[in-house]
Amino acid sequence: MTTLLLTHPAFLNHDTGSYHPERPDRMRAIDKVLSDPSFDGLVRKEAPLRDDDEDCILLAHSRAHYDEMRDAAANLKSGFHHFDGDTVASPGTWEAVRRGIGAGLAAVDAVMTGAAANAFCQVRPPGHHAERDRAMGFCLFSNAAVAAHYARKKHGVERVAVIDFDVHHGNGTQQIFWSDKDLFYGSTHQMPLFPGTGALRETGVGNIFNAPLREGDGREKFEQAMVERILGPLHNFGPDLVIISAGFDAHQRDPLGGLELVEADYLWATEQLAEQARRHSNGRVVSMLEGGYDLTGLARSVAAHVRALMSAGT
Repeated sequence: MTTLLLTHPAFLNHDTGSYHPERPDRMRAIDKVLSDPSFDGLVRKEAPLRDDDEDCILLAHSRAHYDEMRDAAANLKSGFHHFDGDTVASPGTWEAVRRGIGAGLAAVDAVMTGAAANAFCQVRPPGHHAERDRAMGFCLFSNAAVAAHYARKKHGVERVAVIDFDVHHGNGTQQIFWSDKDLFYGSTHQMPLFPGTGALRETGVGNIFNAPLREGDGREKFEQAMVERILGPLHNFGPDLVIISAGFDAHQRDPLGGLELVEADYLWATEQLAEQARRHSNGRVVSMLEGGYDLTGLARSVAAHVRALMSAGT
């Protein structure tokens, strides 16, 4: 069995403007590091445009939100449309958004049918801040939440877990999952930090597991939070599919956060999540890129993450 890599040149065409941290160079940095011969074993496919992407997005988002995003982005010929101070669309955004959703759907299909052991979706814009009715934090749609709902509808999966180790809390995924006991959301993140959610008391219907960290926390606190707050409950939940919201902005080099993680920490976390998937879901893991804004830290962390997926898939 192999690890599937899904990406597309269209992700470079999502233009966020000068000086925006979520920029096309993120894709170029990852492309470069994954071109190393050590990654020749990856099965590489283009993130598709799917005829069913609208229906799949509507599993997680409202019709009003979908229509607003489409109307603002799909026919934009020049310039920018700002949903808020951080979240922007350009003429290349709608294709990028659709291919980001398509990557998640294709990855779910691949791991559920046994065509791949696991998958990494190298996509932008990220998704975990997008709420059911609101774009925010660079995100238009919650890629991970859409993939989770699709896995249940298309493949009859009963329990799906999303684990998020981005430095920012995934308020959108949490909100979409909030009242569904068969959807698990676990997050390590820095607090206080944007978007201000992710407190321990936020538990949904017993399916939300937040593990907030403080500025300056590194490996010891991260591992403790992951083990005590997320891995134990995840084991008890017994997921049929594990989705990772793989943000790498908790890296010590990243300008948007204040945690002190390094590549080895992402390797460890990925190994732990892959082991949970091995125990409960026949190794099925879909990883979707979220944040990570220092290009060196991002590239090195993605390399460690993908190596761990490849090792788990053999």
